[in-house]
Amino acid sequence: MSRLASLLVLALVLADTPPAGAAPDAPTGQLTWAAHITLAPTWFDPAETPGIGTPFMILYALHDALVKPMPGNPMAPSLAESWSLSKDGLTYEFVLRQGAKFHNGDPVTAEDVKFSFERYRGAASKLLRERVPVVEVVDPHRVRFKLKEPWPDFMTYYGSLTTGAGWVVPKKYLEKVGDDGFKKAPIGAGPYRFVTFNPGIELVLEAHEQYWRKVPSVKRLVIKSVQDEATRLAMLKRGEADVIYLLQGELAEEVRRTPGLTLKPTPIVSTHWLVFLDQWDPKSPWADRRVRLAANYAMNRQAVNEALTLGFSRITWSIIPASFDFFWQPPAYSFDPARAKQLLAEAGYPNGFDAGDLWCEPPTATMSEALIGYLQAVGIRVKLRPLERAAFFKAYQEKKLKNLAYSISGAFGNAATRLEVFTVGGGPYVYGSYPDIDGLFREQAAELDRKRREAALHRIQQLIHDKAMYAPVWELGFIHAHGPRVAESGLGLITGWAFSAPYEDVRLKNK
Repeated sequence: MSRLASLLVLALVLADTPPAGAAPDAPTGQLTWAAHITLAPTWFDPAETPGIGTPFMILYALHDALVKPMPGNPMAPSLAESWSLSKDGLTYEFVLRQGAKFHNGDPVTAEDVKFSFERYRGAASKLLRERVPVVEVVDPHRVRFKLKEPWPDFMTYYGSLTTGAGWVVPKKYLEKVGDDGFKKAPIGAGPYRFVTFNPGIELVLEAHEQYWRKVPSVKRLVIKSVQDEATRLAMLKRGEADVIYLLQGELAEEVRRTPGLTLKPTPIVSTHWLVFLDQWDPKSPWADRRVRLAANYAMNRQAVNEALTLGFSRITWSIIPASFDFFWQPPAYSFDPARAKQLLAEAGYPNGFDAGDLWCEPPTATMSEALIGYLQAVGIRVKLRPLERAAFFKAYQEKKLKNLAYSISGAFGNAATRLEVFTVGGGPYVYGSYPDIDGLFREQAAELDRKRREAALHRIQQLIHDKAMYAPVWELGFIHAHGPRVAESGLGLITGWAFSAPYEDVRLKNK
């Protein structure tokens, strides 16, 4: 009887065990996100990645990169299964993953990799072209990048979320439809394919079941643009959204009190800071360092942190995340309104001054408004001017903004990559620069000795602090939430990343 019982148990186990090589379950169901921003068609094309993190919200679904941050690995092999560096430090060779396909069934080849790199025109594109003059197709599954000189940051720029240069698009399809046609009907190699896009309303994606890494669990993803925070929370409560981005203050507390809803604070590498755009104009009050210092002393950052992000943000006093390589910790500015007023009086503004506009995007309007209250309390009179996100960053890049801007970046990288985009002369968001900072940056860019390079980058950050170039606010503690149907939201799976990813890992309950 004992032997018979054992055989019966074994038979039951075998009956529940899928045979070797069995196909995984087909994706089912739908997950809906309510996003805090208006989706922009430029985010469908990796070539236009502007040096901020938000476009990767879409790129992680539609597209794939040779190398990209993934759970447990900040530079995970993706479309490239391996890569190597020559002894002289001048050649990177990537071996492509065989079997990876675009959504139209075409294989991902070395020609696509070369084409994608050469058409890239986003953040740091000029730097990449200067330092990587030659890309060679060795065979359909091998590609070589030849550097002008050894460059310690090549993989930081190419294999992280610092730029979109390593994300691969299909050469044949793009040449057929052109840039505008590609934005209207993008084809990528990611875990989800494009279905429809209703501008200002929603993006609909469906699972790409031939995705090389795994078959996605969820059949359909819907990302809705919902700029009003209270509306996003109402959608979550009604089950119209499963995951919502960006909650602040009382609404975040309300999630904590609501059964079935889950608050999901997500530590990310997004720093926020005020930019004194006119500090290089001798006629502007912001040209006086004392005025810039006054703005720094005027703001009670921790009080705003507690009120809006429930204390989850980290006050760093820098535009560079503390987790970045070569980060230098600046001294703190105390909250000292009396000192701020004294500095303004010394600069010739005993009664304060009209500081014009503070430009921001809608998701940071509440934060900007809170800071404006502190500035106005010491006499720096500012008017809030929100712009839709794509319009804000376009105007910011085209140097059309004046007075003040609330700047953010969630792009990955290190201290050098953040400085190259926002501080050093010629950077896409740089309205002016200082010769001593630019000179040190050029020196460190080709420095292979880590200690000397670190010393130069630390000195740059010290100079930024000494000159009071910015008013750093915080390293954002991004507060999201999800509803009861969600088994895995994808939030926080990739260290430092702001949004859900990788999308092929998100799951519904009772799947």
